[in-house]
Amino acid sequence: MWQGQDKTWLHYVKDIIAADVYSAVFLASYLRQMTLRRSYVPALEVIDLQKYRVINEPRKVNHALRERMSIPFVFVVGKN
Repeated sequence: MWQGQDKTWLHYVKDIIAADVYSAVFLASYLRQMTLRRSYVPALEVIDLQKYRVINEPRKVNHALRERMSIPFVFVVGKN
């Protein structure tokens, strides 16, 4: 895929790594839209070791991301 092409990966703000400026701008705008719409929440789970439970429902995950993330032993994981 990258044979014959000399690509230099550059590190931009907000931990974006891309081969050119246009790719970095596209990725930054995509991440911004994902953050604003919170459309990534259905792909996450919150594991709360203090209450011994796993939160799967997107509405409750969104609430836990806002309220419980400052509490120790509360972890966010991807549903993979």
